[in-house]
Amino acid sequence: MKALFIGGTGTISMAITRLLAQQWPDWELYLINRGNRNDAVPAQVKQIVVDINDEAAVAEKIASLHFDCVCDFIGFVPEQLERDYRLFNGKTHQFMYISSASAYMKPVRNHRINEATPLANPYWEYSRNKIACEEFLMKMYRENGFPVTIIRPSHTYDERSIPVAVHGNNGSWSVIRRIMQGKPAIIHGDGSSLWTLTHNSDFAKGFIGLMGNAHAIGEAFQITSDESLTWNQIYEEIARCLGVELKPYYVSSEFLAAVSDYDFTGSLIGDKACSVVFDNSKLKRAVPHFCATTRFDQGLRKSLEYILQHPECQKEDPEFDAWCDRVVEVLEEAKKKLHS
Repeated sequence: MKALFIGGTGTISMAITRLLAQQWPDWELYLINRGNRNDAVPAQVKQIVVDINDEAAVAEKIASLHFDCVCDFIGFVPEQLERDYRLFNGKTHQFMYISSASAYMKPVRNHRINEATPLANPYWEYSRNKIACEEFLMKMYRENGFPVTIIRPSHTYDERSIPVAVHGNNGSWSVIRRIMQGKPAIIHGDGSSLWTLTHNSDFAKGFIGLMGNAHAIGEAFQITSDESLTWNQIYEEIARCLGVELKPYYVSSEFLAAVSDYDFTGSLIGDKACSVVFDNSKLKRAVPHFCATTRFDQGLRKSLEYILQHPECQKEDPEFDAWCDRVVEVLEEAKKKLHS
């Protein structure tokens, strides 16, 4: 069996690349990317170093190849999927697309989400673009028989970053550092909403089970853990693993969205502020052996150990840190004024 990944070295795709490489020679894997993380790719994986946006160059490099499965991990707007259709129509038995569980309707009508939940997110352009990509691909499936499988991950993490909701442009390190320093950690709402976190190694197991799976053609699947936690539990576990006391500072999502240049309207109001619990029954029918086995506390501890040992994961973000301090200061001043 022969597979091609567009991307293949990101948070989700690297775990799949590593796991699929272990199944060589049953699966022969090719990656199309710019070669930025070549050192992390298993030796038996074949790399096609080219910019996927250079359609003519890609077409030339894959001219003699045919695949059992192609997956795009880095398609965000319909124009990119239209390019994929031109490149791979007639060259693959299955085309898998990584969409997003954030595409599900917001505000949620039912906290329990499955693949039949409507797709609509008025708060986040990212999610609306994912919906448009799905619609284009399903149109190609219905009209032209393009063998599509849609995959909807939720919040998936790896060893290089931990899951937090309110962070700046440089990821989770600034939040880790604030917690370690005993500074207030901003948590949206009152921290009681439910969230689902999936380790990328578990996601990989579900994904590979859908590759080459006849029951997956023309279908959409979400791949998540069955473990749901409140944001309070998530942040408390982070502090516990760091061996420090958590000092939560609760701020409404609406306020955070209104007073920052960060896209909290989309990432909070359109996603993480909503309680969601995922029903993975459809995935388990198609992949009967699938079971997410990495509890959050286990995956978190591995991630924190890795981050603390690798300075390249410790990306400073003084702008976000100062913004957090300012939010806390302003709200504390408001409390004083209201009590005076």
